[in-house]
Amino acid sequence: MDEQFIRDRISFLRTQKGISEYKMSLDLGHSKSYIQSISNGRALPSLAEFLYICDYLGVTPQEFFDTDCETPQLAHELSEITKNMCKEDLEALITMAKRIKAK
Repeated sequence: MDEQFIRDRISFLRTQKGISEYKMSLDLGHSKSYIQSISNGRALPSLAEFLYICDYLGVTPQEFFDTDCETPQLAHELSEITKNMCKEDLEALITMAKRIKAK
């Protein structure tokens, strides 16, 4: 992984959420060009800011770096929903997911 990966991944996840660079910059409490400066290679976020960006994009840092998942925000949402499900409901959901995947 390198700096370009981080820039590209932020852009990819931001685009998936349908958020402009301008809006994301302002939502994170920065100038309107903050995310654009990251995308253009003029800056990189600090570690603390990276964690805020992950939270804003709805992914964990692990999900941020997992390129095998095409929609990490949705996978994260599903993970959050299932955290408090009982064993029987989780087993039913797994069965349904396997059935859907097999199609």
